[in-house]
Amino acid sequence: MPLIDLSSPVDGEFWEPDTVTHTIMSAEEGARHMAEGMKRVFGIDFDTSVLPDGEFLTNDFLTLTAHTGTHVDAPAHYGSRGTYGVPRTIDQMPLDWFHRPAFVLDLRDSGTGTVGADRLRKAVADIGYEPQPLDIVLLDTGAAARVGTQSYFTDFTGLDGSAVRYLLDLGIRVIGTDAFSLDAPFGHIIKTFQETGDRDVLWPAHFAGREVEYCQIERLAGLESLPRPYGFTVSCFPVKIARAGAGWTRAVAHVPE
Repeated sequence: MPLIDLSSPVDGEFWEPDTVTHTIMSAEEGARHMAEGMKRVFGIDFDTSVLPDGEFLTNDFLTLTAHTGTHVDAPAHYGSRGTYGVPRTIDQMPLDWFHRPAFVLDLRDSGTGTVGADRLRKAVADIGYEPQPLDIVLLDTGAAARVGTQSYFTDFTGLDGSAVRYLLDLGIRVIGTDAFSLDAPFGHIIKTFQETGDRDVLWPAHFAGREVEYCQIERLAGLESLPRPYGFTVSCFPVKIARAGAGWTRAVAHVPE
């Protein structure tokens, strides 16, 4: 069964609004680190020259947010209260949400801003698929082509409140996008609010999670590699970070031949 990577990398060389730092401990440094630790903790002297090339193990030290790279947002990310009770953190979410049949909707012609329920209904009709409860939906907005650049965070398509409610009413509980956010870009949201005074334009996709418990996968990639719009399974298990509002994931599509 072919596996298709649907994840964008964590890369310290990418442009990010929250800087990613990645420090690599070399194998030579790893040997010194191990020897110093053995001496400090156990009082044991160890001569690293007996190791192959005087080397031990490398290590990587990173500083980043839980929303860097492809990640899953938990209900706790959307606020401290939900109409259904206390929103769960990422380590509390049911695993069976994250290994499910999936389908992809093509929104690449939508431009910067939001699309509504009618646009999603058309996209579903175009692929001739009947979504089932707990399916995972993937939104191909074309944003993945700009990963690593500043425009990735400013030029993409999000969902308005009607679009999210449409998907949630279908019983979907995991909504994925290749964009930075399931909502419109921050600048677009603020400008629209300033022009209209309508509070419903303020991050409706995220705040919908205060009414219905659901998760988002943000910053997907590789959706264009899917050979068909449905008939495959997606695995996107989030990293189990205790008490966190999100967890990184290596999202993968399992495509039967």
